[in-house]
Amino acid sequence: MTAKRSLGAKIPAMATPTWLVCTYDAQDRPNAMTVAWGGVCCSGPPSLQVSLRSTTHTHGSLMARKAFTVCVPSADHLAQADYLGMVSGRDQDKLAAAGLTPLPFPGLDAPYLSELPLVFGCRLTHHLEVGLHTLFVGEILDVLGDETILDGGGKVDLASLGAVIYAPDQRAYHGVGPRLAEAFEVGKSLKRK
Repeated sequence: MTAKRSLGAKIPAMATPTWLVCTYDAQDRPNAMTVAWGGVCCSGPPSLQVSLRSTTHTHGSLMARKAFTVCVPSADHLAQADYLGMVSGRDQDKLAAAGLTPLPFPGLDAPYLSELPLVFGCRLTHHLEVGLHTLFVGEILDVLGDETILDGGGKVDLASLGAVIYAPDQRAYHGVGPRLAEAFEVGKSLKRK
């Protein structure tokens, strides 16, 4: 057995997806911000969650509009994603500065970024104050994906997507690694007969 040592109450090597949350603000301007806290939270109905500080421009827009998109950047858009997390849409047109094109998401009061390969369109269903952040739950109404990231069966191929994950403790981005094994197969050898 390997000895463990206390690291304190923090979030060490637990990488999170690098996502861009897009909303319209009170003046109908499209805005996007990079979030580090997000993930899938339910499969039925399909839902995801993102956590934002109340001081962000996006927080107020999401509360008012009750809709948002999550755009998944590839490694090709990492500099733009990083930039969108450093400045506020309250102060400037971040999307123009980043060279990104906002488009209306079909049937939803939220924009998405046309250059990014994967987009989740969400209707806000819940929000909960958790310490410094508000946890927002959005029901996924539709997913848009570029043909270039889909496999022959129409599913997202993670290698083609080139998704980026964020390690908060290191303040560093990493790429998603290679496929390791088939789920619900690799563990079968340990099941009792």
